[in-house]
Amino acid sequence: MSDAQDADDTAESVANASADGDVEANVEAALREFLDALGDSETYQRFVAADEALQEDDDAMALLREYQRKQQQMQRGGFDESVMAELKGLQTEMSNDETIQRQQAAQAELIELFQRTNDAISDEIAEEFARSTGGGCC
Repeated sequence: MSDAQDADDTAESVANASADGDVEANVEAALREFLDALGDSETYQRFVAADEALQEDDDAMALLREYQRKQQQMQRGGFDESVMAELKGLQTEMSNDETIQRQQAAQAELIELFQRTNDAISDEIAEEFARSTGGGCC
């Protein structure tokens, strides 16, 4: 290959790298803009407020911790009717707790927003954007 051809190839590689860098910079700028818009969205703000309220509600947090503890007890010890009855009672208490319900509703709205976002990106790139690829090495 001639030096002139090598120089042309090098110039083309540099131009492509520069164009790729511009694309990357544009993607990163668009991502920052998206994250800013997400942070400013009413859906996200409702979730943050509801989650903070939940974290500050000692009774609701104690109820959630007890529910999780009973779930773990069931997982470790197998089926136990008395533990299952306690779990059902805790579920009823949780469904009657306004703070927990507000946080769960806000979380469901945020998840729906993320799903719509995923769908829009998937449509744009013509493949599933946030699909699980499995994972693990073995």
